[in-house]
Amino acid sequence: MKKYIPEILYEDNHLLVINKPAGMLVQGDRTGDLPLSEHLKLFLKEKYNKPGNVFMGVTHRIDRPVSGVLVFAKTGKALTRLNNMFKEKEIQKTYWAVVKNKPKQLTANLVHYLIKNQQKNKSRAYTQAQKNTKRSELNYQWLASSDRYHLLEVKPLTGRHHQIRVQLASIGCAIKGDLKYGFPRSNKDASIHLHARKIELIHPVKKEPLIIEAPIPNNDVVWNVLATKVSQVNYDKLTPDKT
Repeated sequence: MKKYIPEILYEDNHLLVINKPAGMLVQGDRTGDLPLSEHLKLFLKEKYNKPGNVFMGVTHRIDRPVSGVLVFAKTGKALTRLNNMFKEKEIQKTYWAVVKNKPKQLTANLVHYLIKNQQKNKSRAYTQAQKNTKRSELNYQWLASSDRYHLLEVKPLTGRHHQIRVQLASIGCAIKGDLKYGFPRSNKDASIHLHARKIELIHPVKKEPLIIEAPIPNNDVVWNVLATKVSQVNYDKLTPDKT
């Protein structure tokens, strides 16, 4: 088994925050592949030369083909408190999504009602509540465009199965590489262009504010082009007009 070396964004005695690569499972499933939580246990056991078992609590998940910031708890106290913070919606997550079609509204709030198909591991969105559906809400705004793609910043307000993927697809903005929700072609590495960009929370033990940002995948031309466009837009906003 190839040794996994995580890209650590933040670490202390209570938390481990990493930049998850696309393609890795967060928790075990029917594939039997070793999940990220187990990889991290092995990494910490070796890093700190721990003789016994390593505690690694999964506080939230992102889909296997998605990359980005992911928070793990290194202590039971941190896990319990983080679980409660997620339940009470005290933690803000921000995603970047690359889509083929530019949305008609550059900024919008989307509300759908989702139902999950367990067999297909896929959710379906309705505009009105149906039997067994769950309300799903997010905010998005357009950030930048290239010749072929558009970058959206998405802030989910609920935590539903495949929420961002299915809600954006429902307005005609399927995420690049996401065959499951209508994009015509897969990415070569089986990833999709959805990245958990930032997480904002109060440290569960130290009670200090944390804002942790995950760099985009650095080996991807589309991500790099659009990120450069965002940087230029932000620079232009900060630069006084000399005309």
